Amino acid sequence: MVTTLALPRPDAAPAEVVERTVEVLRAGGVVVLPTDTVYGLAALPSDAAATARLFDLKGRGRDVPIAVLCATPGDALALAAPAAVTDEVRRIAGRLWPGPLTLVLPRRPGLGYALGAPEDTIGVRCPDHAFVRAVAAAVGPLATTSANPHGAPTPATAEEAAGALGPVDLVVDGGRCSAPPSTVVDATAVPWRVRREGPLSLDDVRAAAADRV
Repeated sequence: MVTTLALPRPDAAPAEVVERTVEVLRAGGVVVLPTDTVYGLAALPSDAAATARLFDLKGRGRDVPIAVLCATPGDALALAAPAAVTDEVRRIAGRLWPGPLTLVLPRRPGLGYALGAPEDTIGVRCPDHAFVRAVAAAVGPLATTSANPHGAPTPATAEEAAGALGPVDLVVDGGRCSAPPSTVVDATAVPWRVRREGPLSLDDVRAAAADRV
């Protein structure tokens, strides 16, 4: 039977739950955890066997890559190719992170993360969720995808999210997570485009880039 640990509040990051989650991830495990948007399925991005389990549990092809959640905006931008971290991108990170925005950027060469294809880009986000950021601060960036079978809605509770998937190694219950998924903006080419609609519009992102928010 899978272990479930509960957060006392949605905004809490108790040390014992963070430590147990980090322990499971470092051992190559897969964790269902809450985020500021939906429940996520997380593993270490440097562990190819663990990220392969994410794809298999979701029933998703490797041609739909997994994004990465980070503890700080700086940690997220450090995963991108240095030339891609322009003043505009830094302003966006400063204005809209932590928050529900995933930026797809050219990947830093030699990063070695197993996130699916293409291997030269990376989707990065700093979530507005204390627990996720605490785990990422302790163990590094987290390869994270929504905790649902590919193409199905993401359940709003930890129990339902875990039950919708195959066996995982740990479930962290953070209460209901029913916000819309993050907006995904592809910034790898001009003009930028929205890959997935979410709470933020492309105009919001452009305004942040121009320092108008």
